[in-house]
Amino acid sequence: MKKILIIGCSGSGKSTLARALGEKLDLPVVHLDQLWWKEGWTHVTREEFDSRLAMALNMDQWIIDGNYSRTMETRLAQCDTVLYLDFNRWECLWGMTQRVVGSYGRVRSDMSAGCPERFDPEFVKFIWNFNQQNRVRIYTWLAQAKHAKTIVLKNRREVKAFLEKAEG
Repeated sequence: MKKILIIGCSGSGKSTLARALGEKLDLPVVHLDQLWWKEGWTHVTREEFDSRLAMALNMDQWIIDGNYSRTMETRLAQCDTVLYLDFNRWECLWGMTQRVVGSYGRVRSDMSAGCPERFDPEFVKFIWNFNQQNRVRIYTWLAQAKHAKTIVLKNRREVKAFLEKAEG
């Protein structure tokens, strides 16, 4: 595992897992949210995002967390391992709630400067509908990425067990 892609619904703990796995395996971590967002919750252009992503993908080793479906096939083509956090909506809503309560008004380490944690009702709706709108497409992508080892984790207990067994 030298090029790891972590995907799944918001609130599932992608960034938390990426940080912990990066420390354990001594791999650099790239958070797609940091590539996309700039101060004040505005985003960069697609061209700038693509350029930033290309620089990350050109590194010899990495862990990249985030979905950003427009670039999924590009990232899947270059990874050797995919961790899909296929959690139910309630688990993700719980994770999002804990994140908002614990970090409200502060910028998380996996976000760009000037993007403090906030509560966004549209984001709740996104999480609620994520699996219905994305799960089939994600499993299709994973089936096509035959070169990569795919690991599907269904809950936080499975994530914890995976992390304990991971070796650098």
